[in-house]
Amino acid sequence: MDNLGDQRKNYLKNALSKEILSIDPIIQFERWYQDAEKAGIKEPNAMTLATVGKNGQPSARIVLLKGFGQKGFAFYTNYESKKGKNLLENPQAALVFWYQELERQIRIEGTVEKLNKDASMSYFHSRPKGSQISATASPQSQIITKDELVKRWDETSKQFEADTQLPLPDFWGGYVLKPTTIEFWQGRANRLHDRFLYTLSDDMTWHFDRLAP
Repeated sequence: MDNLGDQRKNYLKNALSKEILSIDPIIQFERWYQDAEKAGIKEPNAMTLATVGKNGQPSARIVLLKGFGQKGFAFYTNYESKKGKNLLENPQAALVFWYQELERQIRIEGTVEKLNKDASMSYFHSRPKGSQISATASPQSQIITKDELVKRWDETSKQFEADTQLPLPDFWGGYVLKPTTIEFWQGRANRLHDRFLYTLSDDMTWHFDRLAP
């Protein structure tokens, strides 16, 4: 095993205190998301999505956040993909945002539900036609040759050549992660990082506390 122990960085940017945090973690997320946009971070909506199937094996991948608010954090995918199958077996999932330029991390855990068909259709038809073709033609996460994949794309493209948009496939759509915990992490000098964990109570109110780094 390669030794990477000497690859250290000292974090010297902003501090985080309870006094400056919003009592609402969704508002606090929006603040940090806007900070990431202002800092010029490319694709600040890129997030790690971690799922676990019935066999207990965790799986993680980068997906794009497509909306957020008091109802949760939305993303779209193929329901028959590995992540889709995991979520069918176990709807508990986690998200992680890493903003290196700001030395910040956001961790979100909760339960995932499918978005309604109207929401999925609206987003699907907002995508470029080529992306609609790819979503329709690709049997995501299945073993396939490049020639077969290109063939499927070409056939789908030809099938809908005269149409400006494709019908929403039954196997494709959105999810929303409804958070039960949200943690904000700010890197600090000497590894004394600032961490605050918001937890959703049974009465649907948020409480937050500082965690040891």
